[in-house]
Amino acid sequence: MHFKLNKSQPLKDLYVPHHLINDQLRDFLMGRLWLYEHLPFLKETIHQHIKMGYIQTIPGIRMIPTTHKLFSNKKYICNRCHNENPEFFAHFNCAKCQQICVYCRHCIKMGRVSSCSSLVKWIGPQRKNLSSHQPTLKRSHLFQWKGVFTPQQQKASDELIDSVKKNRVHLLHAVCGSGKTEILFPVVAECLMQHKRVCVATPRTDVVLELAPRFQKVFPNIFIQALYGGVAVEKRYSPLIIATTHQLYRFEEAFDVVIVDEADAFPYIFDETLQQAVEKAKKPDAPILYVTATPSDELKEKVEKLKGGYSFIPRRYHGHPLPVPRYDSLFNYQKQITKGKIPKKLQNWTTLRLTNEEPFLLFFPTIELMEKAVLLFQKLHPAIEGVHADDPNRKEKVVALREKKVPGLLTTTILERGVTIPKVQVAIVGAESGIFTASALIQIGGRVGRSVGCPTGDLVFFHHGITFEMDEARKEIMMLNDMEVLM
Repeated sequence: MHFKLNKSQPLKDLYVPHHLINDQLRDFLMGRLWLYEHLPFLKETIHQHIKMGYIQTIPGIRMIPTTHKLFSNKKYICNRCHNENPEFFAHFNCAKCQQICVYCRHCIKMGRVSSCSSLVKWIGPQRKNLSSHQPTLKRSHLFQWKGVFTPQQQKASDELIDSVKKNRVHLLHAVCGSGKTEILFPVVAECLMQHKRVCVATPRTDVVLELAPRFQKVFPNIFIQALYGGVAVEKRYSPLIIATTHQLYRFEEAFDVVIVDEADAFPYIFDETLQQAVEKAKKPDAPILYVTATPSDELKEKVEKLKGGYSFIPRRYHGHPLPVPRYDSLFNYQKQITKGKIPKKLQNWTTLRLTNEEPFLLFFPTIELMEKAVLLFQKLHPAIEGVHADDPNRKEKVVALREKKVPGLLTTTILERGVTIPKVQVAIVGAESGIFTASALIQIGGRVGRSVGCPTGDLVFFHHGITFEMDEARKEIMMLNDMEVLM
């Protein structure tokens, strides 16, 4: 249903005093692109603000004009996720409009956007505290972090702030465990003091769950929203949002700065609509800051082409080298696990971790193999758990590992990034599998030795054949360690 003003209606009848603006509705919608039927407000209130001209309605799906005479197929675009791929559009008998409707399957998990649905956004008066006339916030009130940077971290932090001031793109290329999150604190503080709205976006829910409490701890007086699939959205304005990149489908020209953490991670790096979502969510001149330990060549070239800033940190914050993976052959591991037996080397590795009371992560190439293995490993210790992307309890399981309530987790690549567990030991089962790219192997290895109290640990690639990706990952880690010595 799309809403239009009645042109025959007198203008005086459309006027509603400014003080009747619903502050909650305004704060909720500012910068958002939301499905009308999903708005958590009374329909009367929404209609009133549409009549005032403070809320704009947009068709959920629009047809793309085509000049092809030989092809009669209609082309569509989803106004929320900007999907144009015809494979992600489908027709259905719509009970609402009693016609054949088109809907977008690409962003269906956020609620169905169809050709008869409306998206709404706030175009009315802005919040008063966003006025350029407002005084700068006090840093001591806003930012409570007592850490001390290394010279390399300080340099990168200053460079990020400089790029924000110049509204230019920036790439922070820093190894796993270099303190990337801490390096972001000052630039976020600088933005918030100037009343700028900031989004830290990442492709992985687990990274959001890791980042949100860390940011909240150092910005205790700022309301921070963590947005990911299934989470309840509060009816409040947040100057700092930590979100998955998927959640940015729901924003438009909302942010003065967007930080893309783990910018090379799946699915963001392969999904153009997610990359478009980041561009759509920021204001036209707002800079994007990319952060990752393993930037792709395409990302480096993009930043260079845009004449953006670049910061490089090859050293961990505690000064110790990155753990170098060791190779260990593990032939017929899939067959053995399928037959109900843990390969001897793998069992010995796990038993040693249990004996030494060392938390561990065991990575598997597929969910199917991991789930078969979990039942076997629980015979070694009943508290061992498995976790994957569709596990509704994955947050609780990671917390349980961190709190030593479980001795170890079997996992897929879902935990390759953004997870910090003190003293964790890591093994990859089937490191030769195609899903374990060089960047994935480097990121997984980055889970080991992250804390000052335990800067080392075991990192083993169990395999039944050494691959190019395995060698590339090991070579990159050793090269970075050599750079540490030279600096």
